[in-house]
Amino acid sequence: MAELAAAAEGPPRGRTPSPGPGGAPGPPSPRAAGAAAGSGGALSPPGAARPPAASKWVRLNVGGTYFVSTRQTLCREPKSFLCRLCCQDGPELGSDKDETGAYLIDRDPTYFGPILNYLRHGKLIINKELAEEGVLEEAEFYNIASLVRLVKERIRDNENRTSQGPVKHVYRVLQCQEEELTQMVSTMSDGWKFEQLISIGSSYNYGNEDQAEFLCVVSRELNNSTNGIVKEPSEKAKILQERGSRM
Repeated sequence: MAELAAAAEGPPRGRTPSPGPGGAPGPPSPRAAGAAAGSGGALSPPGAARPPAASKWVRLNVGGTYFVSTRQTLCREPKSFLCRLCCQDGPELGSDKDETGAYLIDRDPTYFGPILNYLRHGKLIINKELAEEGVLEEAEFYNIASLVRLVKERIRDNENRTSQGPVKHVYRVLQCQEEELTQMVSTMSDGWKFEQLISIGSSYNYGNEDQAEFLCVVSRELNNSTNGIVKEPSEKAKILQERGSRM
């Protein structure tokens, strides 16, 4: 009876179970099984290589044209589509990749150049053959708020410039003596600029010397009214008008 009771109790605590039949090891102890479970059930072998860190360069396939830039550039606008697409700190958008690993973006590559250049250096550069409305459409798609505002301001300025019509000029011909010529030309302001100087010879004597006279042609843009309010000429403009009235 004593031998049967000992067999029912199992092996003493702290001792390794004896090998099973044929020399096969017995089942692991509960302490060893718990340690394996606490480590996730798998232990990395010594010297195993860690997964490579994400590259700082990103390859984009925009409408069949490849663009390469850095994550820092693409993430310059935190709320933009491009930042959400490849930002390391957040989940990527559900975007497919081609066989080269480039992100597939179904947009016009012609207008992607100004978008990428703006993220690189913060300046809006649009080639003459590109429409500003097209750049605005892409800026809104990629959700780059600062670029959207900049393009809208550019479009508004161009519309205002077109609505003003062709620029007109007003010309005046001033008669002056040789000694007045340098001072008159150097003190011109209020938009007046020198156009032509015509010598009309000597008309009178001053002391023992002949004094030459000239006709000075000046011009300025014709913009005397803004929003229906007529601007009064300045003092220097009045002097030019008085000199011109001598003709």
